[in-house]
Amino acid sequence: MNSSRLRVALYLLLVFVSGVVVGALGHRFWALQQVEARPRNPQEFRRRYVEEMRTRLQLTEEQLRKLNAILDVTDARFRQVRERMRPEMNAIQEEHANQVRAILTDEQRQEYEKLRAEMERKRKKNGHPRGLRP
Repeated sequence: MNSSRLRVALYLLLVFVSGVVVGALGHRFWALQQVEARPRNPQEFRRRYVEEMRTRLQLTEEQLRKLNAILDVTDARFRQVRERMRPEMNAIQEEHANQVRAILTDEQRQEYEKLRAEMERKRKKNGHPRGLRP
């Protein structure tokens, strides 16, 4: 009788632990799907934004036309500000790199330059402008 109670307790424990593991993995998968659902480029973000505004606010065609005009002007203004900031941001990044170089040994400096080159390649591959993060 003791042996059968122990077996039942172990089986219940196994079922409970299995439920916890499956729940944790399911939550992790769901969370990853939520992160990946975000638009990765400005055009896709804008398309989703306009669509949500249209459906939730039930915008008319005239309101959609005006909303798109507002977005065009806003985008242009943001672009102008980023272009004005770019030289200063680049100068700050270069000053940072020079300060880091100053604390490194010759061997470390060589590896640091390789690291910076790799980061620059990734940045270009992803289409991010230097000095500004999207």
